Amino acid sequence: MTATAVPPGAPTPPSAAEPGPTVGKPAARRRLVPYWLLLPGILWLLVFFALPMVYQASTSVQTGSLEEGFQVTWHFPTYWDALREYYPQFVRSLLYAGTATLLCLLLGYPLAYLIAFRAGRWRHLLLVLVIAPFFTSFLIRTLAWKTILADGGAVVGVLDTLHVLDVTSWLGWTEGNRVLATPMAVVCGLTYNFLPFMILPLYTSLERIDGRLHEAAGDLYARPLTTLRTVTFPLSMPGVVSGTLLTFIPASGDYVNAELLGSTDTKMVGNVIQTQFLRVLDYPTAAALSFILMAVVLLMVTFYIRRAGTEDLV
Repeated sequence: MTATAVPPGAPTPPSAAEPGPTVGKPAARRRLVPYWLLLPGILWLLVFFALPMVYQASTSVQTGSLEEGFQVTWHFPTYWDALREYYPQFVRSLLYAGTATLLCLLLGYPLAYLIAFRAGRWRHLLLVLVIAPFFTSFLIRTLAWKTILADGGAVVGVLDTLHVLDVTSWLGWTEGNRVLATPMAVVCGLTYNFLPFMILPLYTSLERIDGRLHEAAGDLYARPLTTLRTVTFPLSMPGVVSGTLLTFIPASGDYVNAELLGSTDTKMVGNVIQTQFLRVLDYPTAAALSFILMAVVLLMVTFYIRRAGTEDLV
């Protein structure tokens, strides 16, 4: 049998002994692509989150002074001493943050509902107005509340005329007809500064709801409040959970509002941590307070998410 002649310039057919192209290598490379994309974020978290956490953990079990130097002696009683001495500030921080979170939810849910279902062509403008406070500094926004709540100002005058200050004074949130340097001023500042963190997740969750569900509820003769209670609110729970977490967690560790709008009687744990780090220079106590606050908030958040009964967070 004669061999078939190959025309000049034609490609040579592969020999049976030569291995064909490897099929598994491109697939393996494709599987590694997500990990390579995640690598910068993982490195960022390691350098700017994990390593500082480890450093603060080691600082919390050190003893010494700034002049003599601090050494790791595994002095865990620092945690107990810090909690025993500053537990009023812990309770106050959680109370202020919880109150501000509840107010943000009560104020933010109707506004998010309006933007999602009733705004029409004004939706984008209203969203811009929601995030407009972010265009200015957090410090400037907080200082503005000193003018808004100033003694003898319009806001205080209206509240005094409506006898609201009588009720808040009875509750211990204000002092007579004075609002500044009281718990009410601190809560007002927290509510204003963190309200956008509540509205945006709520809007995102509400905007995903299929409008045909509302029509179906109407066809079943459900009243608007019944539809809100049985259809809209349950379906918006991911936004409620996300918004409350984004509000409560930073509010519990905030110190700017208490520093600028409060007094010595309204100091939060964030003010104590700042003082210990920058003025007293007691680094172990400051680090211990930070970890106690983180642990308390983490436990509360875990319990809250389990009770909320939703895994689909916005």
